[in-house]
Amino acid sequence: MSYSQVARKIKSQIAFFKGLAKDTEGASAIEYALVVGLVALVIAAFGNGIGTQVTRILTAIQTALT
Repeated sequence: MSYSQVARKIKSQIAFFKGLAKDTEGASAIEYALVVGLVALVIAAFGNGIGTQVTRILTAIQTALT
């Protein structure tokens, strides 16, 4: 491969990556997916404790009503 072919290939790859860096289409979807993932992580981490407290409150309400 000659020097000029290598230089053209490098320029082509640089142009490709510059275009890729400018492309923002789909960025919002990725951001929303990250937010949903973090919310799911928080629910998984604290859900068990919250579920126990909600069950305790509902049981107290049920006991008070009967």
